[in-house]
Amino acid sequence: MSEPTPNVAQTTRRGALGIVVFWLALMGALYLAFDHVEQGRAAGSQPYANDQGELVIPRGRDGHFRVQGQVNGEAVTFLMDTGASTVTVSEDFARRANLEGGQSVTFQTANGPLQGRVLRQVPVQAGHLGLNGTTVAVGLVGLDADKALLGQSFLSRFDIQILKGEMRLTPR
Repeated sequence: MSEPTPNVAQTTRRGALGIVVFWLALMGALYLAFDHVEQGRAAGSQPYANDQGELVIPRGRDGHFRVQGQVNGEAVTFLMDTGASTVTVSEDFARRANLEGGQSVTFQTANGPLQGRVLRQVPVQAGHLGLNGTTVAVGLVGLDADKALLGQSFLSRFDIQILKGEMRLTPR
């Protein structure tokens, strides 16, 4: 007895379904492979302390150097700014970090004058490097509240070297 021949419509549907399943599986495998490569690349671009006690900060894809830190015990992501005079935070961040008082000042920025305040003797930490007596300016605008500029009131106490896509802060 011979088996019944499947009709053409069933064969076409199975073939089309097979092609769709193949392409979905291929795209899923490619996604997982690229995600794995990207995670490895991101892990290699995290700041770290080397054997000499230096803070090594790899340059980000956008060309900037960033490091996790704290201001007055509150977590922050610092954007390294060697041209900024002080560590600078937003008013929202200052409230969260209990940075109260300070001296009222007018900052001269590229966008014109900006009202703010300056506090002295604030503990600041970048990576594993910390200082207890840092000047911090409050009045940063244009960045998220969990981001701040790490300026010269902190950086001037370290030797800074930028070489091959890395910034190195060496304690003096």
